[in-house]
Amino acid sequence: MTKRALKRMVREGAYDSAQYPEDGKVRRLPVGDRGGWSPLHGQDVRNHEEGRDQGYLKTIKPKSDGQAELMKAIDDRNLVLALGPAGTGKTYLAIAKAVEALEAGKVGRIVLSRPAIEAGESIGFLPGDMEDKLAPYLRPLYDALSDRMSMKRVRALMAEGAIEIAPVGYMRGRTLNNAFIVIDEAQNCTYVQLKMLLTRLGWHSTMVVTGDPNQSDLLPEISGLANVATRLEAVPNIGVVRLHERDIVRHPLVADMLGVL
Repeated sequence: MTKRALKRMVREGAYDSAQYPEDGKVRRLPVGDRGGWSPLHGQDVRNHEEGRDQGYLKTIKPKSDGQAELMKAIDDRNLVLALGPAGTGKTYLAIAKAVEALEAGKVGRIVLSRPAIEAGESIGFLPGDMEDKLAPYLRPLYDALSDRMSMKRVRALMAEGAIEIAPVGYMRGRTLNNAFIVIDEAQNCTYVQLKMLLTRLGWHSTMVVTGDPNQSDLLPEISGLANVATRLEAVPNIGVVRLHERDIVRHPLVADMLGVL
């Protein structure tokens, strides 16, 4: 008998280990319903595979009460402001809801916008045209999208116009109908800019504005997010969700650092 045939018989369980001594070299491999070894160690392979989700469009579940409140507000309101410290999942949940709405056919496109604020350096030194210069500022939005779907699909949707990523300065004069709009890093927008962005909301659209007023790269009196959020809390059909340190889902040290910094 060839070695290949012997290995196949061992793999398929044709040999019974009871007919060999305890120190025998041949052992019968554990077999499941499919006739092969499973890392589940006796669990039902078919039921397990039916229960797991291997796709990019994963089911999002809130990890804190604040995140649950934010997700409910996005489902119930057409305009939501999410304020909170870094690591609370503001941007990720907003983009996840945007992808969910696009895949379900509730909206026709996703529009993501972010201010291109220079953190001590000028974008003029970056090589390339204007699109290349702005790419680093919009990279966090690409990262969040690529976690929800493959980059190949992201590029295809962007080529079709179903996903648009643009800096805040390119939003003036537009009316966004049948869209899911996410305004990220809104603490780096002035009051006038935020007023302009909020009035872009069109029919059958949802807008989520995210930011942390305590992490603005602008002077405190210039950033308009805190002022806008305080004023809009009085409007019944607008949701203002304030997340806290207990809602941070990053490394535990993030919450500890923010508590002392």
